[in-house]
Amino acid sequence: MKKELELNELKLYLDNKTIEESFKVLNSLFPGELIFTTSFGMEDQVITDIIFSNDISVDVVTIDTGRLFPETYKVFSDTTIRYRKNISVYFPDYLAVEKLVSEKGPFSFHKSIENRMECCRIRKVVPLGRALREKKCWISGIRADQSENRAMMTALEYDNDKKLFKYYPLFNWSAEDVRIYLEKNNVPYNSLHDKGFVSIGCEPCTRAIHAGEDFRAGRWWWETNNIKECGCHLK
Repeated sequence: MKKELELNELKLYLDNKTIEESFKVLNSLFPGELIFTTSFGMEDQVITDIIFSNDISVDVVTIDTGRLFPETYKVFSDTTIRYRKNISVYFPDYLAVEKLVSEKGPFSFHKSIENRMECCRIRKVVPLGRALREKKCWISGIRADQSENRAMMTALEYDNDKKLFKYYPLFNWSAEDVRIYLEKNNVPYNSLHDKGFVSIGCEPCTRAIHAGEDFRAGRWWWETNNIKECGCHLK
C-alpha cells in the first residue's frame, strides 16, 4: 500500500508538466538515483535530446550486447559528438557469453523461445540490472502503441521486482510525433529507421517490417507468440 500511495503522489507531482519539467521534478526527488537507458532508437533520441540540451542531471546509459548494428554504433558516436556528453556503457559478463556460445553456438536463439530469452537475459537483462542498481527511478522510451504488452502499461509505474519507479515520458506519443520532433530539432537518429526498421535491437534478431505489420514485428520475427520482449520491460 505504501508504494501505491507514493506512486499516486508522484503522479500528482508530474501532472500537467512538460517532459523537461517532469525530468527536473524527478531529479529533485531522486538526486543521483535517476537513470535513463537508451538503445539509440528514435524515441530514445528524443529523450536524450531533452536531457542533454537542458543539462538535466540524469545518468544516461546503454547496454552493448556485442551484437548491435554498425548503424547503431554510428548514432551512438554522433550523439556524443553532438552534445559533448558521456553515455555510460554496460556490457554482458564475458564468461557467461563465452559459455553460452561455446555450448549452444552463435544462433541458439533460433531454436526456442527459452533459448532466445536466455540470450537476452545474459546480454541485456543482467547488465541492465547492474546499471539499475541503487537507482530509484528509471526513464525509458516506451510508447503505448508499440505493442499489446506495452499498451497494458501506464506512463508511470512502480516495478516491484526491480524496486524502482519507471517513467515513460513519450508513452502517449505517436511515431509521427517522434519523427516531427527529431526533424524539428535536427537530432541524430539511426539510419536504419529510413529502411523500414522501426524497433532496432541486436543485428541477428532484427529485420525491417512490411506494410501492415505491427511495430514489434521485426523483432524475433521467427517466433509465433505476440510478446516480443527481451525481458527488460515484460509486464
